[in-house]
Amino acid sequence: MVLSPNEGPPPSAWQLEARLQQEGLTEVRWWSNPPGDRYGSHDHPFHKVLYCAEGSIVFHLPHGDVELRPGDRLDIEPGTPHAATVGRDGVRCVEAPRAA
Repeated sequence: MVLSPNEGPPPSAWQLEARLQQEGLTEVRWWSNPPGDRYGSHDHPFHKVLYCAEGSIVFHLPHGDVELRPGDRLDIEPGTPHAATVGRDGVRCVEAPRAA
């Protein structure tokens, strides 16, 4: 897991999507959840690259919790168990899998 906090003003939605595409990531997917929603523990067989676009979300990872706010990036390695709790203002994120 690698957290890359945003520095400066949060990027726009199109800028976040462009960042993923510049890395050659083509399966870009947007999602959002209302305040307090939770994702139970799960993992993925692929490397997930995720940006928070609006609101906040806390990812619960084996080595501790990580909060994402607008512009923050989280890379989750394949097979890493994680859960998540959406912040008080809801959340909107964009993600894409990185091919092995």
